[in-house]
Amino acid sequence: MRAPELVGDVWLNTGGSRITLAELRGRITILDFWTSGCINCLHVLDELRPLEEEFADVVVTIGVHSPKFLHEGETAAIEAAVRRYEVHHPVLNDPQLTTWSQYAVKAWPTLVVVDPEGYVVHVAAGEGHAEALRRVIGELVVKHEAKGTLRRGGSPYVAVEEQQTELRFPSKAVATAEGRVLVVDTGHHSIVEFASDGETVVRRFGSGARGAQDGPFDVATFTEPSGITLLPNDVAERAGYHAVVADTAGHRLRGLDLNTGEVTTVAGTGRQWRNGTDSGKALDVDLTSPWDVAWWAPAGGVVVAMAGNHTLSVFDPVTGGIRRFAGTTVEGLRDGDVTEAHFAQTSGLTPDGDKLWLADSETSALRWIEPSGEAFTVHTAIGVDLFSFGHADGPADEALLQHPLGLAVLPGSTIAIADTYNGAVRRYDPFTRLVTTLATGLQEPSGLLLHDGELLVVESSGNRIGAIPTDETADVAGDALAVRRPPTVLAPGEVEFAVVFTPPPGEKLDSRYGPSTRLEISASPPELLADGAGVGTDLVRKIRFAEGVTEGVLQVVAQAASCDDGGEHPACRITRQDWGVPVRFEAGAGKVLSLMMAGEPR
Repeated sequence: MRAPELVGDVWLNTGGSRITLAELRGRITILDFWTSGCINCLHVLDELRPLEEEFADVVVTIGVHSPKFLHEGETAAIEAAVRRYEVHHPVLNDPQLTTWSQYAVKAWPTLVVVDPEGYVVHVAAGEGHAEALRRVIGELVVKHEAKGTLRRGGSPYVAVEEQQTELRFPSKAVATAEGRVLVVDTGHHSIVEFASDGETVVRRFGSGARGAQDGPFDVATFTEPSGITLLPNDVAERAGYHAVVADTAGHRLRGLDLNTGEVTTVAGTGRQWRNGTDSGKALDVDLTSPWDVAWWAPAGGVVVAMAGNHTLSVFDPVTGGIRRFAGTTVEGLRDGDVTEAHFAQTSGLTPDGDKLWLADSETSALRWIEPSGEAFTVHTAIGVDLFSFGHADGPADEALLQHPLGLAVLPGSTIAIADTYNGAVRRYDPFTRLVTTLATGLQEPSGLLLHDGELLVVESSGNRIGAIPTDETADVAGDALAVRRPPTVLAPGEVEFAVVFTPPPGEKLDSRYGPSTRLEISASPPELLADGAGVGTDLVRKIRFAEGVTEGVLQVVAQAASCDDGGEHPACRITRQDWGVPVRFEAGAGKVLSLMMAGEPR
């Protein structure tokens, strides 16, 4: 297949130049279809960094930013995201999903490899494809060097000049008993401690470099930390530290001793969780993008929003253990018992007595968990599904948010919501179930803190923290919006469903210890599927849609284990992807649905 031309509205990291495929002829091109609010896309950015360095003279990476939310398609938003996540390759903003559609992409993230002659030779959806890409690139280098079609050297990337600010894309904040404010300074890979005036810097935990080094506050390093919580005094005394930091891109939890300034790793190995147990001794368990943390007594520890696999964990600072608390790893919005509930990139947590409030960013939802006998139950206050969002006040059943990231409890147990992509702070009253707007015109508010009677807002892309009034509200009657991604049109009734996975060169499926693949299918609403839901080991199955249902979302999680072909102790890898596929039914449409996880396009 000849690669379609790259079409969008703005090019970033190119010095203002537009790039055509003709200019890339002779180079191996990786197209990374991503969107800035997608955690799996952020994982892929990290996976690509070593490959970009290793093959710098033959590979050009082009990020094709294909927004899910309306805000993500705005030029200022993508410019901020490129700087926030230190993207060092050209990026094309594709707000109308034109290039996305031309390449028949169906999931965030998706990687497409174009060879030096301009042909699509490999497609991979999801994350965990770094080694496969390395092998594909290696084969292309050998092949095209022999043909004389490989061109080395040169890069279209042009770095953007950075402005120096005290804070760089901060995310969350907490206040100590002494009145000092700790702000998670994500873009500077550090935690800033401000005096009670909120302006004077007392000290900074973290040298500013990316990393995972423990030690004194000015030597330690973090990697894009996002969340922070303070421990109760008695727990802090037994644990040996006072605050827990969600070191998001480092896949760790870090402990801060506010007396000595010492930083220690208290959970996580630094490897990203992909499969297997996520419970046990915390320092031996892989984590996946912990985004926020909150001490919540009913759960018996620090609740961790594990954004990377849409679950919640509980970390016990005293025993040093961690365990799965809620979620199944399926992305979605489903209430009920915590062990069966679905979450979608939980990014904000705040406790209020026996309730734990949470912001589910990808479903634009406000939810809460509370004890129910010996178990815990999840409820939804605001939110519909993975594809509905907007800015609308009024009754909670009709209210809409857009990718909220932070929460705070206000006097009277009303809930303040950092409605990030709407640039607003909203308020939800659990007693009247009404939603109002407290402030608008903010720059990606991501964290909230009630401090000395003031509501402080952490404006991430504004690089600041400041107060807003809470005594005046407005009612916004905005439109209901939906993800622009076109639905897949299918015939009603029975459909042949398949996930395509082809091991990369030099690998084979690993069936030594049982089936090498796993497929889980569910739906929103659940009644969309009459047959075919559930977990199995085959990547192909028949599914049947219920009569009378006209549209919905098919939720798919696929996984494959592959190993090096040969050798006594072959290296093995897990490839995993989840899709939320919007579907619509029309008589006479296709009866086959195939999703590409990895392989050559057909």
